[in-house]
Amino acid sequence: MLQHTADSSRKKKRRRKQLPSASRSAAAADAAQQGGGQCCCKCKEDKQLMSSLLALALLLLMFVVPPRMAAVAEAASSVSARRMARIQSHLQRINKPAVRSIRSVDGDTIDCVAAQEQHGLDHPLLKEHDIQTEPPEVPASSSSSSSRGGGLLRVPAAAADAEAVADSKSSNSSNRRGVGAWQTWHHGGHCPSGTVAIRRTTAEDLLRATSVARFGRKKKSKRWYDASSPPRAANAPDVISGNGHEHAIAYTAPSSQQQPVYGAKATINVWDPVIQESNGFSLSQLWILSGSFNGSDLNSIEAGWQVSPELYGDSRPRLFTYWTSDAYEATGCYNALCPGFVQTSSRIAIGASISPVSSAGGAQYDMTVLVWKDPKLGNWWLSYGGQLVGYWPAQLFTHLSDHATMVEWGGEVVDTRPAGVHTATQMGSGRFAAEGFGRASYFRNLETVDADNSLAQVPIDAIQTLAENGACYDIRKAYDGDDDHSGSGGWGTHFYYGGPGHNPACP
Repeated sequence: MLQHTADSSRKKKRRRKQLPSASRSAAAADAAQQGGGQCCCKCKEDKQLMSSLLALALLLLMFVVPPRMAAVAEAASSVSARRMARIQSHLQRINKPAVRSIRSVDGDTIDCVAAQEQHGLDHPLLKEHDIQTEPPEVPASSSSSSSRGGGLLRVPAAAADAEAVADSKSSNSSNRRGVGAWQTWHHGGHCPSGTVAIRRTTAEDLLRATSVARFGRKKKSKRWYDASSPPRAANAPDVISGNGHEHAIAYTAPSSQQQPVYGAKATINVWDPVIQESNGFSLSQLWILSGSFNGSDLNSIEAGWQVSPELYGDSRPRLFTYWTSDAYEATGCYNALCPGFVQTSSRIAIGASISPVSSAGGAQYDMTVLVWKDPKLGNWWLSYGGQLVGYWPAQLFTHLSDHATMVEWGGEVVDTRPAGVHTATQMGSGRFAAEGFGRASYFRNLETVDADNSLAQVPIDAIQTLAENGACYDIRKAYDGDDDHSGSGGWGTHFYYGGPGHNPACP
């Protein structure tokens, strides 16, 4: 009898060893249930605790998740899987691997990308392009160029700004001086040497766009003329009309006796204008132009500041660039959203927000922009506040591969006539030119670059002005001594411009 019991016990052990692990687990659970009531209670307590923690986490997410993330999740849930796949594919092309990423207080992420890996070099014409490492020949300054933070200064802009602020405090005239505006993300750090600072494009950015393929590109121009439009000079730029775009600009075009243009410079004060429509924008910039305004071969290089909720997701003013070699048809885009512009700066991120901004009756903050053609290698360089940002390679262009024929400075808005009336989107400060310094927007120290790579002040009688509808936005040019609003002088040829858009005189 005992022998039989021992044999049975050995057989049971062998059967237990042959059971699959899942069966053994189930058997163990059954055994625990039969003889371990305390263990069962503990399991139930653990499950209840996990459920409570999960419920608490979901509750916290409802209140803690940033609005931008919540908006992305909500928008993403309403789009098709096919579009989301296209968005992710596009982001992978634009956002290159970062050596370091910096989170800005304004919500942006600035990626420090190895210079040779940047998206700008993906352009078909730049497959064999070597980044220009030889410093470009910066244009020689004209005697009238006295703006602090100009294109020739080599000191860091932050130091120049601190000096300007100290000077303005000591003279008790901070509201009479243009103090340089810089970039918000600098509060979070800087990119290391050998990298370039790139504003990261997000799924949220692409979800706001009407088309992934056209993201970051201007709408194709529909040139039209209205009988009520003001008369244009024979050489006035046709590109300023169409698609509801309205302007207040100063422009110059050399005559057959004058030399071609090889660049332009200006100092612009920075504002945060109100944008009425989600797909509207307001910008202040300079244009470098060459080619035909009536065909599809217009070349344009543009730089300045812009407020565009559709492009950036907020209403902050941001440094921006644009380029095209075919009248905005298929080439070019804003900032670094398509290949072409080659960045060299680890300190300046195109598309990043600018801070601080001007206030009506208060301090005026401005930025100096210079675009010029390097006489050695022929590339078109961009300088912001005296800092080299990068360049547009000459091979991107046809007409601009040689020189420019026209320069424009001024403001632009989009009027989609919401509710059947003129948009209330502001241009510049939202105030008319007559309000002058401290309230109206300005461009000062207008200069062009000549064939000798020298900056020359633009004579006031050599520029013409144009505003499609002066009751909505207007412009008034001036020169040192013509008004007493510019404070310490040294403004050379300058102008005030802007307006509120919709008002009783602008229905």
